[in-house]
Amino acid sequence: MGDWKSVLKADPVNWLLEADNPSVRYFTLSQILDKPQADREVQEAKKEIMTAGVVPQILRKQNADGYWEEPDRFYNAKYKGTVWQLIILAELGANGQDERVKKACEFLLENSQDRKSGGFSAWLSVKVGGGRYSGVLPCLTGNIVWSLIRLGFLDDPRVKRGIDWIAKYQRFDDGEAYPPKIWPYEKATSCFGKHSCHMGVAKALKALAEIPAEQRSEGVVDTLERGTEYMLKHHIYKRSHNLSKVSKPGWLRLGFPLMYQTDVLELLGILTSLGCKDERLQDAVDLVLSKQDGEGKWLLESTFNGRFQTNIEQKGNSSKWITLNALKALKNFY
Repeated sequence: MGDWKSVLKADPVNWLLEADNPSVRYFTLSQILDKPQADREVQEAKKEIMTAGVVPQILRKQNADGYWEEPDRFYNAKYKGTVWQLIILAELGANGQDERVKKACEFLLENSQDRKSGGFSAWLSVKVGGGRYSGVLPCLTGNIVWSLIRLGFLDDPRVKRGIDWIAKYQRFDDGEAYPPKIWPYEKATSCFGKHSCHMGVAKALKALAEIPAEQRSEGVVDTLERGTEYMLKHHIYKRSHNLSKVSKPGWLRLGFPLMYQTDVLELLGILTSLGCKDERLQDAVDLVLSKQDGEGKWLLESTFNGRFQTNIEQKGNSSKWITLNALKALKNFY
């Protein structure tokens, strides 16, 4: 654990362990300090996630049937609908065995998952139930599959269908050839055009990386390998055909939670969690390190606060979430 800390300007771990944010405290204990789940401090922090801070505030606003806002606007009510609350709950380490959380998971499995393909849709199908076939989105599928895995639903057959959708349909085109003119590519050109959408790729990789290595199918392993190489060709945040240019300036502003968007830190975290230490990650590592202040902390540079059910940290201030995620990525890289 010593080598990776040598790149830091200061050690912010004690700050992350403060009691005001039980989620960050839990992940710091378990993922930065490597304390086992049976450790008393880890167990206490995990329990407190459900009783203090953001998670109980979100759950208090949940409908008794498991949704937030209008039930049919689970995706389009940005960022107060059910999809977005599930992502936040998963990010914050909510207990997937809690009945309220389970109801939210079941609501999306029943109303967002396309029963034909297994992907997740932004719209409800009035005719056949479940998600509308024509509304399946790669970033949404990745986000929901990731959230459900994180909340303990990996063994659910419906989640396995979502995983299979990603492995079957996710593409990693780099501006050299158009995808075939079949579903789901023919209409979702913003997701699957000549150049695959970076956000869709990010969420697909995020979902599949959450599967324990020993449980990944050949299709999942292949998809992860192809997606990783796609990101490495871009040095994560650059244009692969001109590495002197940034793909999108917004990816350089670190945010949490990111919803369907992505940024350099999220992508660095995904790839390093897979054990990737390729030299093409160095640009992203250097960029993240350049944003650390003298106290070893990182700022929240981008946020959807004001559009959530409850705000999460404050833009322009030191961020425990960004700092935690930066430490995890750096720890895995070095």
